[in-house]
Amino acid sequence: MAYVMDIRERKTAIARIAHQEDALKKERDTAQQYLDIAGVILVAIDSGQRVTMINRQGCEIIGYPEEELRHKNWFDNFVPLNYREQAREAFVQMGKCPAGEYAHMESPVLTVSGNVRVIEWCHIPLTDEDGAFAGMLSSGEDITERKSLELQLRHSQKMEAIGQLASGVAHDFNNILTVIFGYCSLMKKQIGEDNPLHLHINQMLAAAEWATSLTRSLLVFSRKEPITPQKVNLNYIITNLGKFIRRIIGEDILLIIDLNEEPLEVNVDTGQIEQVMMNLSINARDAMEKGGTLIITTSFLELGFTFVKAHGYGTPGKYALITVSDTGKGMDEKTRRRIFEPFFTTKEEGKGTGLGLSIVYGIVKQHSGFINVYSEQGKGTTFRIYLPLIKRKTAADEDVPVLPPPKRGSETILVAEDDVSVRKLIYTLLSDFGYVVILAEDGQDAVDKFAANSERIKLVIMDVIMPRKSGKDAHDEIRRLNPSTKVLYISGYTAEIIEVRGDIEAGTELITKPVQPLDLLGKIREILDR
Repeated sequence: MAYVMDIRERKTAIARIAHQEDALKKERDTAQQYLDIAGVILVAIDSGQRVTMINRQGCEIIGYPEEELRHKNWFDNFVPLNYREQAREAFVQMGKCPAGEYAHMESPVLTVSGNVRVIEWCHIPLTDEDGAFAGMLSSGEDITERKSLELQLRHSQKMEAIGQLASGVAHDFNNILTVIFGYCSLMKKQIGEDNPLHLHINQMLAAAEWATSLTRSLLVFSRKEPITPQKVNLNYIITNLGKFIRRIIGEDILLIIDLNEEPLEVNVDTGQIEQVMMNLSINARDAMEKGGTLIITTSFLELGFTFVKAHGYGTPGKYALITVSDTGKGMDEKTRRRIFEPFFTTKEEGKGTGLGLSIVYGIVKQHSGFINVYSEQGKGTTFRIYLPLIKRKTAADEDVPVLPPPKRGSETILVAEDDVSVRKLIYTLLSDFGYVVILAEDGQDAVDKFAANSERIKLVIMDVIMPRKSGKDAHDEIRRLNPSTKVLYISGYTAEIIEVRGDIEAGTELITKPVQPLDLLGKIREILDR
């Protein structure tokens, strides 16, 4: 017996359903494309605060793929901790809003990198079939850059207002100083030089001269004073500024000023160089909240083509070098690279404009000089300012003897340096002069490499501050393995600041970064030949 069943209607129904599913899939894909190409963030959150939908723009801002974002609690994962309570309260209030009512607000979003982006949101509550609150649909625009520009504009406007105020104060104060100078001069004429009051009047005039210098600095700051470079001894500027710096840094900070024995004649605007020194001193003070040491030194320096080629900056010639070092909290490499950017600041809001160091950089560049900074977190900061010396035509200058190049060597030298570029530079330099070089990337690696090669290593060159083990600790262990080992420290900090911190002992051999190749080679040969 055979049964026959007509299934044409079933097949037609199945085909109709498949067609409908294909149509629905196409509609969903099209809708998703619309969501993805929208220039805003689109996020849907259910009543349990979990993500149910997010478009491509939202995924790109936060930094996670969609599958990792779905079903996660929005407030626990993507809102900064200090804003979560406020954000949750706003979500609860949305549940009390009538259907279809919009709410606008700005709030931060936490990204996968840990950075915070500011989003301008438009929220609308979602309801279920019974009209109960079912969640929230939000569209948002990333306004982080716009907010940053607005903040910079406010800073700029504030600085402009301060500049105008400084200009007005300076001009009024100059009028007062004119009266002081006038009456003091009259008094000097009316009394003899043997009168005890004569000395007091001279002190008053000296104070008025200093006040005149300060008002000139205010006018330079407000850009109302023309820049007038003049020949001056740099040591004179630092000496005169010393007393004022002592007052602004406070009694809990020790100020050490060490000036070059010979005059350093430069062509500068004194007011602007004073402004540079004041900015650096104030920054140093702010970095030493619990006290510390500020060291300001001046010295003579001659840079050659080898230095410029090795470090990628500067111009060969003779320079006056100002070094400003502190024992403060220092900065990481990311911050150090941005330190001279306008409006960039690490200080709390309201405590820094972000213009101080950019102004310092601009002033130094205007004087055909250059500036660099060396710093590590928790280890302090050192700024170096290079100002061209005035060329003096003397008989000696016309016949300057050419110094012979440093002697070559064949000894084995261990170089411990955590900075890859510096380590590579020293390796190339020493290898070119015949030395056998063993490299170590930190203090512990230096000890290990020395222990394995102690018999043939004749000199150890090491950074003072390194990961895993400091230069001093590595030095102590190396000396225990071989007490006669010769060691040359290399550091971005000055000897004075390192000795203050106790990182090296007084009298230890040290050469400072940025390293001048010929100086390094000469120092190495001097130590090895002893």
